[in-house]
Amino acid sequence: MTLQRKLMKWILTIVFAALAVCMILPFLWMTSSSFKLQSQMFQTPIDWIPNTFHFDSYIEVWAGKYPFALYYWNSIKITAISVLGTIATSALAGFAFAKLDFRGKEVMFLLYLSTMIIPTQILLVPRFILFDKLHLVDSHWAIILPGMFSVLGTFIMRQFFSTLPNEILEAAKVDGAGVFRTFWQVSLPLTKPALVSLLILSFTWHWNEYEGPLIFLRTNELYTLPLALTNFVDENTTNYTAIMAASVSALLPLILLVAFFQRWFVEGIASSAVKG
Repeated sequence: MTLQRKLMKWILTIVFAALAVCMILPFLWMTSSSFKLQSQMFQTPIDWIPNTFHFDSYIEVWAGKYPFALYYWNSIKITAISVLGTIATSALAGFAFAKLDFRGKEVMFLLYLSTMIIPTQILLVPRFILFDKLHLVDSHWAIILPGMFSVLGTFIMRQFFSTLPNEILEAAKVDGAGVFRTFWQVSLPLTKPALVSLLILSFTWHWNEYEGPLIFLRTNELYTLPLALTNFVDENTTNYTAIMAASVSALLPLILLVAFFQRWFVEGIASSAVKG
């Protein structure tokens, strides 16, 4: 049995290593292509490490005719506000559904959770009509406000709060702490893995969102990074190396965020599935 387990472990390791290589190859090709000339990009066999590194594409992206730094700031602003809102609303709702007793709690949670089955595309038209009436179309608030609420975020926080012993909350209540103080000073600090998981997931969603900005933003100066990539595509030509350079620049915050919070992210994902 020991030999079989070792053999199975090696097989699984090789399989997952091969899958990891397949997943990372497109990113390596994108990074390599961003330092090439247009004529070198599609040469075969692929030259993974260019003989000469060309920075023309990065210069065109950051110092060209398009305000890429402004697009970067727009994405940072929208993502930061949306993520903070998502964490706040999800943590409060998750704590209420997990630890507070009120009539209809389970039914309300199931109804709220069932909204995940509704495709977001169905809501685009009524959402556009609503924001048009509120004069929020062609503004960042049309993207920020819906992004501050997350059903999945509430589910993750609710699952994690459910794993906390009730004795901790009862001890805080005996010491005179109210509901909000118990949430803020006692429960919330214990949910760091879940908060980090929600931070990374929501940051990724909002940073890479394309559909919302495409529908609600009309002014070029309000564009986010996913929309900014379309500036390098016109009717006759496509500047592929500039798109690669812009994509590499846009991916850096995500890579740094995941690398920094990786340990808590894995722990949070595992913990969210402990209780149903």
